[in-house]
Amino acid sequence: MGPFMRSSTGRWVSGADFFDREAELDVLESRVRGRNHVLLTGQRRMGKTSILRELGRRLEGDGWVFLFVDVEGADGPEDAIADIAQATHPYRPISSRFATGMRRWLSDKVEEVGASQFRLKVRAGLNAGSWRRYGKRLLSDCAKQERPVLLVIDEVPIFLKRMLERDGSATRVDEFLSWLRATILALGENSPVLILSGSIGLDPLVRRLRIPDRINHLDPFRLGPWDRETSVACFERLAESHELRVEVGVAGAVHDALGLGIPQHVQSFFARLREHATMQGRHRVTVADVAEVYRNGLLGPSGQSDLVHYETRLREAFDDAGHSLAMEIVAEAAVEGVFTPVAERSLAALYGGLMEDVAVRIADVLEVLVHDGYLEAGEDGFRFQSRLLKDWWTARFRDHHVALEERLESSGADGNAR
Repeated sequence: MGPFMRSSTGRWVSGADFFDREAELDVLESRVRGRNHVLLTGQRRMGKTSILRELGRRLEGDGWVFLFVDVEGADGPEDAIADIAQATHPYRPISSRFATGMRRWLSDKVEEVGASQFRLKVRAGLNAGSWRRYGKRLLSDCAKQERPVLLVIDEVPIFLKRMLERDGSATRVDEFLSWLRATILALGENSPVLILSGSIGLDPLVRRLRIPDRINHLDPFRLGPWDRETSVACFERLAESHELRVEVGVAGAVHDALGLGIPQHVQSFFARLREHATMQGRHRVTVADVAEVYRNGLLGPSGQSDLVHYETRLREAFDDAGHSLAMEIVAEAAVEGVFTPVAERSLAALYGGLMEDVAVRIADVLEVLVHDGYLEAGEDGFRFQSRLLKDWWTARFRDHHVALEERLESSGADGNAR
């Protein structure tokens, strides 16, 4: 029997619960040890946070300082710098040195205040005129201490998009990314190794804002889905760990039902099958149970919390106009099975009077939907990668969706959709 593996349906995992990302982890670790800064991408629920936490755990065992910073709730650069400062709090050679430079706001000894209070005091000393200076000092203090530092900043695109929406311009986004790039590069070999990550794409955002060079110091690394063999092996390890007997073929049926090996979806399916067996008063799962739990568990009311975040992320990825186009595209791809070139021209014609450069906007939206793992491009158009996501979107829209080409014909608009 292998190491016990806990069933996890939402949290990040590490140690024995971290399953079969060894190849990706080895590549990522090699890049970090080689002092390469990284842009980690991959669609939702693919395990980005877990692989970053596991990488940090292993590096800490080898003497590194691991700083993990989630900036999803940050409103501006001042908040992001304060978040990084909070992450340094347990590492006294860094936080004490930084506190010395901010003694007006940090008069207490670092060890006498908690991490949250430390963040609040740092934040009080930051404003539009000082965050660059103190931010540079903070990263420099990381570089000055003897141990190498890995600095992971997660949910960066959401943070940047929030600034973009509040300001109505890309000025502060440009300023923050330019500052971060210049500061990290100026520190040279002693710089903290930087990994930026997020659940929506950073690369499409900076290209849309015409500032792609602000992240050209980052080495792209994409985390893909599990193949069928790995999904099956994970499911079987979970079943063994939890002493759940499964009929031959169950693990393969789970992967085939999902259509794509997204780690969190495999975990969620296992948890719901286990619950289903328990409610039936048995400790065995059959192939027939897979179809029933997929239909009533994953796609039913109890499964909505696992899937509704995909729509939430679409709202976070786009402005209002872009979100409207994205919802039209995913509805068409789900209900009709594919978002075809004809559908794309029909959508452009239908929305042509509502927004400028509609064809360009649609192309930008498609780029994000592909980058973030909702759709994939094929010879006849764009289709869902995940059967689970396709079936979920279909269930939401099939009763009221009208094909885009049919809507254009009914409207009488002169869009030349054909």
